Amino acid sequence: MKKTKVLSTFLIILILLTSFCGKKETELTPEITSSDEALYNLGMKYIKKDPEKARLYLRQVMDSFPKSHYAQLAKLAIGDSYFYQGDEGSMILAASEYREFIALYPYSPLAAKAQYQIAMTYYKKMLKPGRDQTKTYQALAEFKKVVANYPYSEEAKLAQEKIKECEERLAEHIYQIAEFYYKTHAYKAAVNRFKEVIDNYPNYSKIDKVYYYLAMSYYKWKKIDESIPFFTKVVSDFPNSKYAKKAQKILKKIEKSKY
Repeated sequence: MKKTKVLSTFLIILILLTSFCGKKETELTPEITSSDEALYNLGMKYIKKDPEKARLYLRQVMDSFPKSHYAQLAKLAIGDSYFYQGDEGSMILAASEYREFIALYPYSPLAAKAQYQIAMTYYKKMLKPGRDQTKTYQALAEFKKVVANYPYSEEAKLAQEKIKECEERLAEHIYQIAEFYYKTHAYKAAVNRFKEVIDNYPNYSKIDKVYYYLAMSYYKWKKIDESIPFFTKVVSDFPNSKYAKKAQKILKKIEKSKY
């Protein structure tokens, strides 16, 4: 073990000295290489401006001081170094590092942050509601893990807000599909999609509109009896909605047609 640590330290010093070729001084001194805190701080110095160099320092903390608190901080910071780079490949690597952190330190107070950051790697790559929502579904699943596994953490509170955002986006995505079917007179398909929004995302900000167009889909599909409960729902549950007045007019029209 001692030989391995000595060799590891020698290699990183060699690499870093090479990277400073042409400079008069190097940042690595015996005092720094023998200190977990100093190596960690040096890694954090470069975490955004030179992530490759930062990771060399941070990995040295983990290799030389595996039982140190700074080893945990370094492992999390390695994930952050990829996360800050922001591209698709780096986000995949970041998520992998965060998952490794949870596997290595399952009882660490920082595990909640690692799980939250996994979710954020997907969240940052979510597309607009009109496009593919795979990343949104993945982000939602990971944010729910934060709440389920770390319910009393600060990250759980943050995750709850992100869950609302993800669900709003997914509801909007499905609504847009339903609206397309409605406009193209594919009423059966529209009904199925509008119901999907209601069943899965009852807190959707446009839920009054969903109920109205669900009713309209039935109405235009000539399924008048099926439309009535949903028109009534709009009037009774959303009296201040602009769709309430429209629903009321159609209900009156239906009533008159019965006589």
